[in-house]
Amino acid sequence: MTLSAEDLVETPDPHGAFPRLTREQLDTLSAAGERRAVRPGEVLYAQGEQSTSWYVVLSGKVAIQHREGDETRTVRVHGPGRFLGELGLLEGQPSFFGAVAAEPGEVLVLPVGELQRLVTGDPVLGDLILRAYLIRRALIIGSGDGLRIVGSCYSPDTRRLLEFVARNRLPYRLDDLDEDRGAEALLRRLGVTVDQTPVVVLPGDGVLRNPGNAELARAVGLRHQEPSAGVRDMLVVGAGPGGLAAVVYAASEGLVTSAFDAVAAGGQAGTTSRIENYLGFPSGISGAELAERSVLQAAKFGVRVAVPGEARTLAPRGGLYAVGFDDGTEIVTRTVIIATGARYRRLPLPKLEYLEGTCLYYAATPQEARQCLADPVAVVGGGNSAGQAAVFLADTSPVVHLLVRGGDLGADMSRYLVDQVQRHPRIRVHLHTEVREVVEDGKTMSGVEVEDNRTHERTRLDARALFVFIGAAPHTRWLSGHIALDEDGFVLTGADVGAGSSRAPLPLETSSPGVFAVGDVRHGSVKRVASAVGEGAMAVRLVHEHLAQER
Repeated sequence: MTLSAEDLVETPDPHGAFPRLTREQLDTLSAAGERRAVRPGEVLYAQGEQSTSWYVVLSGKVAIQHREGDETRTVRVHGPGRFLGELGLLEGQPSFFGAVAAEPGEVLVLPVGELQRLVTGDPVLGDLILRAYLIRRALIIGSGDGLRIVGSCYSPDTRRLLEFVARNRLPYRLDDLDEDRGAEALLRRLGVTVDQTPVVVLPGDGVLRNPGNAELARAVGLRHQEPSAGVRDMLVVGAGPGGLAAVVYAASEGLVTSAFDAVAAGGQAGTTSRIENYLGFPSGISGAELAERSVLQAAKFGVRVAVPGEARTLAPRGGLYAVGFDDGTEIVTRTVIIATGARYRRLPLPKLEYLEGTCLYYAATPQEARQCLADPVAVVGGGNSAGQAAVFLADTSPVVHLLVRGGDLGADMSRYLVDQVQRHPRIRVHLHTEVREVVEDGKTMSGVEVEDNRTHERTRLDARALFVFIGAAPHTRWLSGHIALDEDGFVLTGADVGAGSSRAPLPLETSSPGVFAVGDVRHGSVKRVASAVGEGAMAVRLVHEHLAQER
């Protein structure tokens, strides 16, 4: 393939996504890799391929290309000292791009396993690589490259797929059958009929017709085969901060551990644009980055979080526990950590479901921000999640209306966040305010009608998207009556369990010995990321104590 002079201009690096390694770092890597000459046009890895090698450019240039149909375009060019790949390389996902030598040169080739060792074991080089990969993933999400979803936004299955890919931080683009003129032409080219939609076009041009979440997860490398044999020491159900902490500590201490999440690793925290009060991150950390780092850390100790995997049943079995999942998988384990968190509460307004994923959201990440770029938006809620969302969205939206039911912004929001919200020139805070109606035409929003809950005066606010952060309900229906819950469905633990147990439960232990609960699903929990992580770590210590008592 012949590249133009324009194609050979190295991509600038204003954000730190494409750092250049030092001579010392290259010398260190050379000891673990193989130097190889490349010719112009030589393919290092193809789009849609799950690469087993990691490449560093030593001389010459490499073009990163995106192929769509019969068209191929160059999206990046890397010169000497730069390394290739992005986050999916670490997580066993197919590549969203191909890499082609643009001119004669030399590359350093290392096994992906060596890259994973560096990221989890080298505090300087590993952090440089991981940070670059996280930024590259954000850039791909912003560009709209990646998966291509073709379907109607009115379709529940389309909305399901959109939520799944967004929660799992997968780049995608929606071709809306009701709006995009080229969508039906694309279906004809793919040999797909409208009744088979939604379809997902994979990076290598594979096509999935109305796939379930599990089928899509397997196709993009999210779902790994879970060993079926053997009894686990610990099963973690739910991979929010508490569940991920439990996985990391248990696996690092030698416990045979499995972990599942119904939607995506990171839980509700994974949808948070920036956590600024988490210890050790003075400039803040996004929920997505915290989740990705935790998933890689768990993999370092041999545990891959299975996504999606929704628990359906919990039953005692001869001193052990059997947990059944929606795909028929059953895991037998000595102990269980319940970390299923809570599901988003929805506004008590009729017929809003068809707006979800198009202009009604329950998370504020780059995926959602891209959908409403430069439009006024409204955020409902008075807690930290709502405040973080308002500050994040105000970076690109001209006006962010923050709608708070109560009269004190500081009642449920951290002081530092209150200060940011009140100082931001594009955030307008509306206290004593509740949403009464979403003004829309069946597909798009033009505003929200709100009411002052003291005077009952109604006002219409201009907004093209609505972000809702009004709390959540615990996901505990799967516990099958074997675990004591409070009147709101949260799991009772420790002293809250009360009488009736064969022995006094340990802290975080439920009414069933050996079953523990951490994070938002637990009655009386502190709704903070740091406390969930602490509970996850503490639960592992209690698991050891329980196992010692059972011997």
